[in-house]
Amino acid sequence: MTDGAERNGRQEERLPDGGCEEQRERLRARRAKAHRNAERVLARPGFLGTLRERLALLERAEEFHDLDEPSDLYGDGVVEALERKVARLLGKDAAAFFPTGTMAQQVALRCWAGRTGNPAVALHALSHPEVHERHALSQVSGLRPVRVTSAPRPPTAEEVHGLDEPFGTLMLELPLRDAGFLLPTWEELTGLVEAAHARDAVVHFDGARLWESTVHFGRPLEEIADLADSVYVSFYKSLDGYGGAALAGPGDLVEEARAWRHRYGGDVFQQFPTALSALAGLERELPRLPAYVRHARVVAAALREGLAAAGLPWARVHPEVPHTHEFQVWLPYEAGVAAEAAVRTAEETGTMLFAGGWRSPGPGLSLTEVSVRAAGLDWTPNDVRIAVAQFAARLEEQAGKQTEEQTEERAEERREEPEEPEEHVGEGG
Repeated sequence: MTDGAERNGRQEERLPDGGCEEQRERLRARRAKAHRNAERVLARPGFLGTLRERLALLERAEEFHDLDEPSDLYGDGVVEALERKVARLLGKDAAAFFPTGTMAQQVALRCWAGRTGNPAVALHALSHPEVHERHALSQVSGLRPVRVTSAPRPPTAEEVHGLDEPFGTLMLELPLRDAGFLLPTWEELTGLVEAAHARDAVVHFDGARLWESTVHFGRPLEEIADLADSVYVSFYKSLDGYGGAALAGPGDLVEEARAWRHRYGGDVFQQFPTALSALAGLERELPRLPAYVRHARVVAAALREGLAAAGLPWARVHPEVPHTHEFQVWLPYEAGVAAEAAVRTAEETGTMLFAGGWRSPGPGLSLTEVSVRAAGLDWTPNDVRIAVAQFAARLEEQAGKQTEEQTEERAEERREEPEEPEEHVGEGG
């Protein structure tokens, strides 16, 4: 998924915790402070750090790039070095750096539309362009989205075969974040690609988080990317860079993409801090991602056990075995209740189990996203179960408090209601 999804880590913008905006802002501030002060967290994403902490990312940049070479100007130098490295990692002819993933994908899909002669893009209804880009594909790039499915799961080859209109490109988001960071099986993925090719369409991977898919697929990055005609990857979501993205594919497509990058305003004068941070992520974080994925499965299993032991009436870890190092937790409480309990637990215990925002997918339900990174690798299953118990106790307290407040509000409303005038029935009535 592209860069607009997580405005500087403020998931609450798309995952509201409930209540008025002023209450949400206060909760956001408390959550951020609790996360900074917590002794134990499952992840400390770089974008939540201070400016000093972020600058420290480049302190040893000479370990992976020559800092005595001339600085970049409009995409040469260190930017070209990053592009070559990405192309090599993904097994593609070439790659082009973009300031945002939204721009990279729009350019890729626009280029493919010109080559196939068809502006229709087949994609999932939960994919990033459909949910988070304000209809940019149609409003900016003149493309026409065609939804393969709206079901909260990866699309199927049968659905691609069965689309009732032609399309030029099939876009697959790997993993599908809004459905729970889900990935198809390797056989399902190859079937999707074959189905698109059978429809004379090309395949583009929205691979913002493709980096961490190797454990699930049991294949190296190059083999996964080889299935697609083009691939977009992000440098900040999993790799902890300052931002930026890359589009990789055939040499002639990438050259055309560079022209469109210029037209879209993406030829930035100097980008060496972002490019160096991306190289740092490829050097340091990319090798660690498989360990994060494997430990996320340990954490998820302990979470399930802890939620069951806490006696919650209904709770879900989705998927039960995470496909990446990120997954969802669903609870039978309003989002505001769960959010307040999560922040209180961190403030009072120094352990932050749930660091993200909460949203309500339906009445009486809430969900949040859990990410396991370096900071969470030392959590044992028992650590997770203890943290769940601490959270569950405050969850019940908060739910009871909310019920009392709602009861009092209803009683107050009844007291304030004007009395109905009595009806007088005249004689003979």
